[in-house]
Amino acid sequence: MIAIIYGSTTGNTSDIAVKVQQHLGADEVDLFDVKDIGLDIIDAYDRIIFAIPTWDYGEVQEDWEEVWDQIDNFDFTDKITAFIGLGDQLGYAEWFVDAMGMLHDKVVARGASVIGHWPVEGYEFDESVALTKDKKHFIGLALDEDTQRELTDERIEQWCQIISVDLEVAA
Repeated sequence: MIAIIYGSTTGNTSDIAVKVQQHLGADEVDLFDVKDIGLDIIDAYDRIIFAIPTWDYGEVQEDWEEVWDQIDNFDFTDKITAFIGLGDQLGYAEWFVDAMGMLHDKVVARGASVIGHWPVEGYEFDESVALTKDKKHFIGLALDEDTQRELTDERIEQWCQIISVDLEVAA
């Protein structure tokens, strides 16, 4: 089984988590709202997708903020992780999907393997801490429900096809 752990204030990240679950298979994926479940569920899964929106000026969403320091208590060795970040590339161009990058860095520092890099082509932003070292990819799926909502479903479908190989599911 795969866990998708998300936090959502407006419902956008929750909606994205459901769409990813549908693409990967509802019988393969369990959904967890970090506000309701916390992080203790991490130990029960070896394959985890984290979904996190960026708020304001590169800030972590409030439900994630509540559990942020607890992430350092988990051992992610031998866990396969993937990341989904939501942000507004035009309104907050200097901090586009920064929370995804910050969460990625915390999890990787605790030993996680990461899959699901996503190309930066097709986005217009100034800065992001969610970029790979060569700056050609995001460290996970970047979505903009504010200015590119029409591209979301296609991006989710393509990303799920990419990660399904490493997650060992038939997407």
